[in-house]
Amino acid sequence: MPLPSTSLLAIQNKVRLLTRSPSVAQLTVNALNEYINTFVLYDFPEHLRLFNLRETFTFTTNPFQDVYYIDIASYGGAANASSNPLYNFKNEYLTVHPPVYIAGFNSFYSQSREQFFNIYPKINSISHIAALGDGATLSFSGIVNTTQSIIPSNMVQQIVLLKDNVTFASVDIYGNACTLIDIPILDATTGNPTIFGQLVPPFNTANPPAQLLLSTPYMSDPGFPITNYINYLTGQFVITFTTPPAIGAQINSETVPQITSLPQALLFYDNQFTVRPVPDKPYRVNFEVYVLPTALLQNGQSPDLNEWWQYIAYGAAKKVLEDRTDMDTVNAIMPEFKKQEALCQRRTIVQYTNERTATIYTEQTGSGGGTGGWGVGGGSF
Repeated sequence: MPLPSTSLLAIQNKVRLLTRSPSVAQLTVNALNEYINTFVLYDFPEHLRLFNLRETFTFTTNPFQDVYYIDIASYGGAANASSNPLYNFKNEYLTVHPPVYIAGFNSFYSQSREQFFNIYPKINSISHIAALGDGATLSFSGIVNTTQSIIPSNMVQQIVLLKDNVTFASVDIYGNACTLIDIPILDATTGNPTIFGQLVPPFNTANPPAQLLLSTPYMSDPGFPITNYINYLTGQFVITFTTPPAIGAQINSETVPQITSLPQALLFYDNQFTVRPVPDKPYRVNFEVYVLPTALLQNGQSPDLNEWWQYIAYGAAKKVLEDRTDMDTVNAIMPEFKKQEALCQRRTIVQYTNERTATIYTEQTGSGGGTGGWGVGGGSF
């Protein structure tokens, strides 16, 4: 005797029975599959956060990059950006959970900007560039921090400027601000920020300038903004204001210098991950996430766990009936819907009963005399 079917086809048949829709004229296959997968992808994981949907996620830091975006737009349409594990992370994973390990070390994790930047403050370093305004000159060049221009051969204790935190400012003859801010230039292949930023006037956040995508070597690329850029690694800059600074006006750079090292902390906030200190080389970062259940796209395909199939069928049927405003039938199937929900959750509940409530004693391992794995034990009295 074969086992009961748990496939998409079985779910479809169950939904048709529950909604009294045996004919495709009443409910097309495409519409039915859309109801099923809408429940699987958007309702199911919000009703139930199951043990089987929790897994480890890993990404690798890039040298001199502290911020890692988890949307699509921030990669600027780069050729291979979709191969980055963080590409569209926010729609593929539900929630992020500690512990966080960076290069194997158990690291600090926060979702609070206040907490994180109290530990790792972003304090502006304000300094004057060598030149003064003369009322006519628009372009200036130089090095923000001369200690940056000497890159250590072993890349240890390198000073870098934080991306998205560079400003050049002065005043024109009318007392108006002359200001340029940075936009990191992206690698055209990976979509990751390069060591260069384009300097542009402040913009309305609803209408930012187009993100520059450049292939290597950057400086020889014909699209490189040679007249307006900042090198975050060396501090070298070329700036061109839209109006000339006034005669004798100082031109200030506002930057956030950071010393690169092995990151020890991770902030998750505003659709991005931020690491501190700024990494000096690639490091593996991993933490726990809840993932979306797998969409059901083929008739022979079953849910991630076979036991979910009836819960999915009841959930999809509920959505069909709600769209038909057949609330009497919705109320009739709700007890079984909740029963199937409880059955799906049973495995997770039992799984978590294997763990003791965390205390100072559960952190200990080993046995024998002195302090053992379960407290003070061993030896004789």
